[in-house]
Amino acid sequence: MRHFGHLDEQVQEALFHRRPAEFDSASPAAVLSVALGATLYSPANRPRLADDVLKQAAQGVVSMVLCLEDSIDDAEVEQAEANLVGQFADLGRRAGQWGGRGACLPLLFIRVRTPGQITDLAARLGGDLRLLSGFVLPKFTEGSGIPFLEALTAAQEEHGQRLLAMPVLESPELLHLETRQETLAGIARTVDKYRENVLALRLGVTDFCSAYGLRRAPDMTAYDVQIVAGVIADVVNVLGRADGTGFTVTGPVWEYFRVQERMFKPQLRRTPFTPKAEKLRAALIEHDMDGLLREIELDRANGLLGKTCIHPSHVPAVHALSVVSHEEYCDAADILDGDRSGGGVLRSAYTNKMNEVKPHRAWAERTLRRAEMFGVAREGVTFVELLAAALPS
Repeated sequence: MRHFGHLDEQVQEALFHRRPAEFDSASPAAVLSVALGATLYSPANRPRLADDVLKQAAQGVVSMVLCLEDSIDDAEVEQAEANLVGQFADLGRRAGQWGGRGACLPLLFIRVRTPGQITDLAARLGGDLRLLSGFVLPKFTEGSGIPFLEALTAAQEEHGQRLLAMPVLESPELLHLETRQETLAGIARTVDKYRENVLALRLGVTDFCSAYGLRRAPDMTAYDVQIVAGVIADVVNVLGRADGTGFTVTGPVWEYFRVQERMFKPQLRRTPFTPKAEKLRAALIEHDMDGLLREIELDRANGLLGKTCIHPSHVPAVHALSVVSHEEYCDAADILDGDRSGGGVLRSAYTNKMNEVKPHRAWAERTLRRAEMFGVAREGVTFVELLAAALPS
């Protein structure tokens, strides 16, 4: 699979200076952690879950979480587990139908409630376990997380298949100031010990807000809620470092989805490859997409990559804003070329900024990793053109 691979070849050619690279569930974890993109959550009790998975894959979704935790009622867990097993069996039976553009399965993860669900579901899935990339581990701390990771590695060894973990950082101990430092240190010890199995760390901002009775409005980002912004900063500080010790930390969920694609798609489709980008961007803002777009940009500015999504309409925006612009790509390539030559200060190819080789090296490396997975836009191609092309027909 690859990002934007569901688009026609002609459209991809028009959009990209360098196209996104291909990857699959067997790719190195370092590749997959960058490639996750917009990870779409779906309740595990949906009766047509297999159909939903294939539909979303055909529309550009490359990672999904099938949730047994907060998205379903406590009384429905047993039924949802049985449904998951049946839906994976359905996907397994339909494996021969896959093929062609946009038709392969996304990376699939199950969000569990207890460690025992990991070993139990791995056994119940049988041969269909091959379709699963791993598990999402809720309310992760050192104390609660170790049993989850022990269960995951036990299932991996028993079934001979790599299983990856995505811990969710959402516990009150992480939020509360008096316990945050100790909790972060414990999480760091735990994920470092199980580094080979930890794909990415996810932020549970909704739970953070809940602890204080807060909820951000649709025109506000997570970074406008200072108590949440402080936790994000501390998580990146300890767990997202660019010195080789850090992990990919993904962006928080955007809760609002009353903005439907049909509200702005006609305006985008009317002139997708013309100089009217600002007018089209204004149409997006008018329809209340501004909060989501700003939060995605702030995610990346604060060291986060990818985003938890609860509605398919969010996915194209996350992916469009993940594409590396031609200007970013030129800067990153020049910085790394300069680093190989011994450092110094360079004028950017766009002649609008200073590229200081040594201080900007980590940024350049991170940017080129993103370019590998999401591609590099052609010169003059903006976010709006990318979004217009990515929206479902």
